[in-house]
Amino acid sequence: MYEGMLAETVTIRGHNGDNIAAYYARPLGAGPFPGVVVIHHMPGWDEWTREVVRKLAQHGYAAIAPHLYSRLGAGSPDDVAARARAQGGVADGQVVGDVDGAMQYLRAQPYSNGKIGLIGFCSGGRHVYLCACRLSNVDAAVDCWGGGVIVDDPAQLSEKRPVAPIDLTPQLSCPLLGIFGNEDQFPPPEQVDRIEVALRQHGKSYEFHRYDGAGHGFFAVDRPAYRPEQATDGWRKVFAFYEKYLQAPAATSGADH
Repeated sequence: MYEGMLAETVTIRGHNGDNIAAYYARPLGAGPFPGVVVIHHMPGWDEWTREVVRKLAQHGYAAIAPHLYSRLGAGSPDDVAARARAQGGVADGQVVGDVDGAMQYLRAQPYSNGKIGLIGFCSGGRHVYLCACRLSNVDAAVDCWGGGVIVDDPAQLSEKRPVAPIDLTPQLSCPLLGIFGNEDQFPPPEQVDRIEVALRQHGKSYEFHRYDGAGHGFFAVDRPAYRPEQATDGWRKVFAFYEKYLQAPAATSGADH
């Protein structure tokens, strides 16, 4: 059977209606396809992020990665990410708006099945937790080693990051999958324990998988932290989770639930 995909840079409406860039890939064919929004890590909208988008398309998902640093001008991913760091990162509210815009883009496509998941890595994992609590129309969320979900020192909160995501747990709107390395220090294992406690206390649907011999960013094939055995199993967990929660057609496309 013929297989193919389309992968391209598109323009979407993000926070406040701003036009921002996004990298988009989908299988060729009529679908219907579930959608996934890929939230990039702190190093930016880079080659590895685009590889993740294409990997999801290879597995039957329409996937899109909004360029969260799009407003900071052109340049290499490293240069643009440096600008973002110099400004203290991007505001949480802006990220939520950009992710919401990416979800609307996916649901507007004629081959959408109406179901949308999120996945994010590093700072993007934190953003997944935040968006899954702030947005009511997410169907499944995957947090890969998101640091900063817990903030013990209130002095670390700011105008751009006014609330610790863990404090929004009561509002979590969908099942959550967490992927963590036991050698990571951001978040360290004890913080992962505390996130689990909060999820249980609030009766949320979740599953966490923790990997010995893995630290931060162990999915990233272009980094020394890459751990092929753990990453391969982690991706299996991700796709099993999405198959469970995203494959069934939504009763009404785009409906809140």
